Amino acid sequence: MGRPMRIPPFRLEQFFARYEFNVAHLLCASDVEGVPLAELLALADPETRTRYDGLKLGYTEAWGDPLLRAEIARDYAKIDREHVLVCGAQEAIFLTMNTLLGPGDHAIVAFPAYQSLYEVARAAGADVTLLRLEAGAGWQIDPQALKRALRPTTKLIVVNYPHNPSGALITQETQREVVAVAREAGVHLFFDEVYRFLEHDRNERLPPAADLYDKAISYSAFSKAYGLAGLRLGWLATEDRALLERILAMKDYTSICQSAPSEALALIALRARDKLVARSLEIIRTNLELCDAFFAEHEDVFAWKRPKASSVALVRYKRPERADAFVERLVQATGVLLLPASAFELDTNDLRIGFGRRGMAAGLEKLGAYLV
Repeated sequence: MGRPMRIPPFRLEQFFARYEFNVAHLLCASDVEGVPLAELLALADPETRTRYDGLKLGYTEAWGDPLLRAEIARDYAKIDREHVLVCGAQEAIFLTMNTLLGPGDHAIVAFPAYQSLYEVARAAGADVTLLRLEAGAGWQIDPQALKRALRPTTKLIVVNYPHNPSGALITQETQREVVAVAREAGVHLFFDEVYRFLEHDRNERLPPAADLYDKAISYSAFSKAYGLAGLRLGWLATEDRALLERILAMKDYTSICQSAPSEALALIALRARDKLVARSLEIIRTNLELCDAFFAEHEDVFAWKRPKASSVALVRYKRPERADAFVERLVQATGVLLLPASAFELDTNDLRIGFGRRGMAAGLEKLGAYLV
């Protein structure tokens, strides 16, 4: 008889469940301002609009809509639609960890990270090494430290860049070194790329890991770069077709298939990807200018360093009190919400700020007035 899955509470998601929809100024969201449905539909080409208008709300293909998979594959050099599996945004992590890992296996996860990237692996029975990234090193992964963490039982390496929660980005050289470690060990590399396309300098964009190594798995979703978190869709891309087939077999016990409207809207979005990404970057860049000015004015309270990518960053709270206490006081007094680093199981006095939503100026103004 199999053992029951034991998994601890998801700190980040429980924090947002308490506050997210009950505050006036959400200054710590990880996503980009949601695209209005009418605005997305206005971007549809004749084919995708006809498909959407004639949509039947029946079951969909377990692998994902073939047209959607083909459109996803356009962002890869070595991946075609037969090497793409569409699934739920969070589901992709759950399925991969439970397919690749079990009791006696070992995984290495760069930390801090989205909690499911390591807790689901633990719940599957694996022993997990958290490879600590440091603020003083710019939240960069050390390929040599990664290599030292390998064991004979290592089955999976998990890396996330552009990085959540710091907004850090590694160089292509470092990425190649990480891939080389995985290749030499013969282990799968799960590369969380949900913030890909939100590099603040296009020239610093990393290639997708799935194009660099046949056992690399590129994971992404529609929540961040495209401003479509409400679709709840993500995907896995890898040359390892056999692995995708194993994941698909497990998916029969979770979602089975995707929401038909979500897939239809996702196809519209990807065919208009350049416009949606440009929209996201415009919001981010506008808000980064506001952040630069705000934190320069309040450098006695916060230590700010502009991140290289994504819609989130960590800012150090410099006052003696704990960041958790400050967050609680702030939200109760002003309706402004920031995220303490403890939500990522970090013991630092950092706060995550999110600058992908509109209305940031009003939130920062409220925050500034509270600090006086």
